Amino acid sequence: MTEDFYCEEVLSGKTKVNKVLETDHVLAYYHTKPFYPVHIVAIPKKHIPSLITLEEDDNDLLLELLGVVKEVASMVTKEKGTCRVITNLGTYQDSKHLHWHIVSGKPLKS
Repeated sequence: MTEDFYCEEVLSGKTKVNKVLETDHVLAYYHTKPFYPVHIVAIPKKHIPSLITLEEDDNDLLLELLGVVKEVASMVTKEKGTCRVITNLGTYQDSKHLHWHIVSGKPLKS
């Protein structure tokens, strides 16, 4: 896996995605290799390595990102009745780009 799948593949256009919601600074799309029946990823278009590396200058972007996460989570909850919102840090974070997973359903079998 690349160090930053989101910049290198998704935001560059190399990997095509099914968009759910997009703003000037944030993209939410269906995961390319879902782990759940509903698996949406929300990312900032600016490279930020993780939640704990956010700078004070990123506060407006974080609010916009969380607004998109909230809107997508509301859509999923309305349709499915439930969802989870997840972000990973450290070694749990495969791609070193801040991202949130909005998921619903039981994990898919590998």
